[in-house]
Order: sequence, then structure tokens, then C-alpha cells
Amino acid sequence: MKKPFDKELSVKELAALPDGDIDYSDIPELDETFWKNATVRWPDRPKQPLNVRFDADVVEWFKSQGRGYQTRMNAVLRSFYEAHKAQ
Repeated sequence: MKKPFDKELSVKELAALPDGDIDYSDIPELDETFWKNATVRWPDRPKQPLNVRFDADVVEWFKSQGRGYQTRMNAVLRSFYEAHKAQ
């Protein structure tokens, strides 16, 4: 399999790529069956109040997604935790 690029691209370089240059061949199509069976998994554990600092652009992006941005941030952190806790 030929690598399309000699080096890993930066975020800026990726953003500048025309959509037509993106190779989606290794990503399966998402059909109606996928979306029909898709569910959002929200944590069902009690939450602990915490004072944290996040990068402003990260917070603004989550806020731009609408209500529940803190719950979505928690879901992303939980996903990372679940993927790495066994290591």
C-alpha cells in the first residue's frame, strides 16, 4: 500500500487539502443501518464538581455544538480513559 504523503501533515496542511484529495477508501460507508442503530452513550455515574482550565478554543468549539457541552467534554474524556485504562 502506497502512502499518499511522505510525512505526517500538520493541522494547517490538512485543513488546506482540497476535499477531492482526501482518500476515503479505507473508511466504510455509513448507511441507514448504521445511523438507525447508533446511540449516544452518556455516562451514568455521579459527577464530581471540579475547577479546571481548558484552552479557550477547545471550550468555544464544544460550546458551539450547543447545550450539554460539559457533558460532551466528559464523554470525550471518558472515551480516552476507557481506551487507555487497561494499559
